[in-house]
Amino acid sequence: MNDESEMTDGGDDGNEANDERGGDDGMDPVTLEILRNQLESVATEMGHVLIRGAYSPNIKERQDCSTALFDASGRMVAQAEHIPVHLGAMPDAVETVLEKDPKPGDVFIVNDPFTGGTHLPDITLVSTIAPRDEVLGFAVSRAHHADVGGSAPGSMPPGAREIYEEGLRLPAVRLVDGGEPNEAVHDLIRANVRTPDEREADLRAQRAANARAEERIGELLDEHGATLLDAFDAVIEYSRERVEAELADLPDGTYRAQDVLEGDGVTDEDVSIKATVTIDGPSLAVDFAGTAEQVAGNLNAPLSVAKSAVYFVVRAVTDPEIPPNHGCYEPVSVSAPNGSLLDPNPPAAVVGGNVETSQRVTDVTLAALAPAIPEVVPAGGQGTMNNLIIGNRSGEFTYYETIGGGFGARPEKDGMDGVQVGMTNTLNTPAEAMEVEYPLRVERYALRPGSGGDGRHRGGLGLERTVTVETDATVSLLTERRRTAPAGLDGGEDGAMGENLVDGEPVPAKASIDVAAGTTVSIRTPGGGGHGDPAKRDPAAREGDRRDGKVEDR
Repeated sequence: MNDESEMTDGGDDGNEANDERGGDDGMDPVTLEILRNQLESVATEMGHVLIRGAYSPNIKERQDCSTALFDASGRMVAQAEHIPVHLGAMPDAVETVLEKDPKPGDVFIVNDPFTGGTHLPDITLVSTIAPRDEVLGFAVSRAHHADVGGSAPGSMPPGAREIYEEGLRLPAVRLVDGGEPNEAVHDLIRANVRTPDEREADLRAQRAANARAEERIGELLDEHGATLLDAFDAVIEYSRERVEAELADLPDGTYRAQDVLEGDGVTDEDVSIKATVTIDGPSLAVDFAGTAEQVAGNLNAPLSVAKSAVYFVVRAVTDPEIPPNHGCYEPVSVSAPNGSLLDPNPPAAVVGGNVETSQRVTDVTLAALAPAIPEVVPAGGQGTMNNLIIGNRSGEFTYYETIGGGFGARPEKDGMDGVQVGMTNTLNTPAEAMEVEYPLRVERYALRPGSGGDGRHRGGLGLERTVTVETDATVSLLTERRRTAPAGLDGGEDGAMGENLVDGEPVPAKASIDVAAGTTVSIRTPGGGGHGDPAKRDPAAREGDRRDGKVEDR
């Protein structure tokens, strides 16, 4: 990831532009800001194309997808503000593609967690950007597909012991070869998923998003010449300098924290995650030595996922206005023992690692930093994505959703109610869309009064989502914080734990259940932890809590 991008000439106009820039003096701030915004707008437009063109509600409604631009050496130049766990792991996918000698007109597809992916439902397309028949960079889109085969509808079987149970596994292969679609790969995918038409449509949307990036980069190259390529280096260097300055302002030292996951889907035994965070001037290192060995179940997380979580935390505790790109990651290092929960060896099952273990890595890293920067770090958020998957084995439908919950109280403000926390940044599926697209009926969708931990500032409230399944189906759950509550901070109380109910009866945090038509499934998500001494809470705010169970975000 540290290779420098090679400058390429953009023709006569580019030479003139490069000469005018002045070489060693660096890019002037005005030009840098213009080009930075133009590059970020390309990544954002990619996301719009993908979301508008997608067929599945998980992408078109929930926006469970991410887009970014990379330079020719595999460094992220710009990203849309999408899903943290997608974006932080994207560089590993591009690095894998670079080993395949990409050519103009190539589009690679990859989802293998051991060669650049995260978990199998997240399918990544990496397209070369070559508007003048020379590869200048890569357009990358990653989207969570509602089914990629495997032993259960939705491809997230809670009891999986091997990755082979989780769906179709794709190393980096050419989906399009020099502009010509590779029909054999398309046929392979269609034959191994439950909803082939939906998968094909969503892949077309990803290809369209990547193609739009090449079109827009071509226009910028016509406008700016080689100055555009200089900007790739300049925006990365700018972000690196900004992040290093932010880290240098933090107190040097070594900080530690640990937490647990509530079983791995095979056993209910706690699974430990330990983090040691070292701040040394303009650098930050996180070492996960002491974390549990890889487990039999599916909560193993590739190292790329652990890196994503750490990168997210660094972004959260530094200036959010710093442009997100490779430069933000250069001052940060992440390590975990090989063969551990956070760097497993194949054929480990990993589908829950991306969605649940990533959340706990975020929690642990933030908790370690809390003594160093107490004025910034919030109390514990819900710490889970509350994955709910409902589908049938005949392939008629597959519904997938992550459900929001409580955000931890902040040092000077209440936590937010009913939001996605940590490594996910999706929307919800509107009740109307659910009932139109699937044989599901939404019975209740509401905040959970009193679920936020008390404190000087209250934790955010969790949600309750109750759905009646109107056909025989399989319900799969991958959830956390059902027996360990989101932690309060600085004297604040813990948030409420979550609950899973099927026809009113409790079910485990991780379960796969065949249900009959008419079955009701309820997910009650955790609240956020409180921050500060509850006795110091404003009396008017406390009265609001008693009246209706929540206080509007102030």
